[in-house]
Order: sequence, then structure tokens, then C-alpha cells
Amino acid sequence: MKQQEITKLSLEDVKNRIADLNGQLSKIKLNHKVSPLENPLQIRKMRRTVAQLKTELTKREKQA
Repeated sequence: MKQQEITKLSLEDVKNRIADLNGQLSKIKLNHKVSPLENPLQIRKMRRTVAQLKTELTKREKQA
């Protein structure tokens, strides 16, 4: 997800995305431990997206 897309999201959308991605990330990590993923780089990409969303959330909360 690009930074421009993240800044266009509403505060509630950012929170929902973080919750959804955290759930997906835990499922993917568990699946990867059981049997190797075809593309393990998707774990890194998802982790980074969550970090970007959390950064945007913190930025907006400090502004309010």
C-alpha cells in the first residue's frame, strides 16, 4: 500500500486495516511455520504495511 493511499484513508479505515492486517499476518506466520510459503516475502510486506498504518495513526492522533 502506498503512502498516498494511506493518507487518503479515514481514521476508522486506518484502524480497521491495522486490525485486519494483524489478523492476516498471524495466520500467514502460522501457516509458514507449518509448511513453507510459496512467497515468504509477503510476510515482510504485510509487516511494513502495518507499520506504515500505525505511523499514520500516531501522526493523526498527535494532531488531534
